[in-house]
Amino acid sequence: MLRRRESVPFAFVAEADRFRSNVTPPPPERPSVSEVVGRTLIGLTVVAGLVGSLLFGLPALDPAQGPGVTQKSEAADGR
Repeated sequence: MLRRRESVPFAFVAEADRFRSNVTPPPPERPSVSEVVGRTLIGLTVVAGLVGSLLFGLPALDPAQGPGVTQKSEAADGR
């Protein structure tokens, strides 16, 4: 087993846990109007894509249109 050659005083370790800096970080920059509009458009595009894929995918998930079911056209009914 390896041992440390220099011992660390316990008071130093305990003091390191509660050390607070007196330097405050600068406030975060506010996003510009164009950045907010761009993020909003990207979010709306993603949501529209998910909704569109759901709308186009729902007919494929319909159990009434299984592999053995054939579709009737309205033109054939009108005769």
